[in-house]
Amino acid sequence: MVKPLRVLIACEYSGRVRDAMRLRGHDAMSCDLLPSEVPGPHYQGDVRDVLYDGWDMLIAHPPCTHLAVSGARWFKEKQREQAEALDFVRLLLNAPVSRIALEQPISIVASRIAPTSQVIHPWQFGHGERKTTCLWLVNLPHLVPTNVVSGREERVHRMAPGPDRWKERSRTFEGIAEAMADQWGDVAQLPLMLPLVVANG
Repeated sequence: MVKPLRVLIACEYSGRVRDAMRLRGHDAMSCDLLPSEVPGPHYQGDVRDVLYDGWDMLIAHPPCTHLAVSGARWFKEKQREQAEALDFVRLLLNAPVSRIALEQPISIVASRIAPTSQVIHPWQFGHGERKTTCLWLVNLPHLVPTNVVSGREERVHRMAPGPDRWKERSRTFEGIAEAMADQWGDVAQLPLMLPLVVANG
């Protein structure tokens, strides 16, 4: 029998990863400055308030606004915001949690903090779309593709401008959330590996 884990899903308002974990019997809670879009255990506030509460696993989706290379042309104009965003990523990767996954698009995290552990795409998990997703993993295995499908549409990048565009772009694909819950939900029986080396500057 798989041991239930206490899992914190940081920077998630959609509830997708949280609910996938809870469906498999884990004590999962999401956390975000925004309220949860669907009912379920959710802390609305700063993740620092709950980060040190003895979690077995942390899955984090920190904001990419000031980190994604797609916005490189504005980097010089927001150096302070970028430095704060990098410090937030370091905080998450250095959290006192034995198993950590951090997700970002292609960003400067790889060059400024630590190399990417894995790169995945929605089309590997049942969604016929392209959206490069980078993972930084601490004591967690690479995600194994579950349902490779045809179709390489860049739907996320072609969304029409609007006040909620950023929310639509940042939601975790259901197939990826299911894979995280299925493949990482039973890692309590796996030995701990070497920690991720995080650069401080």
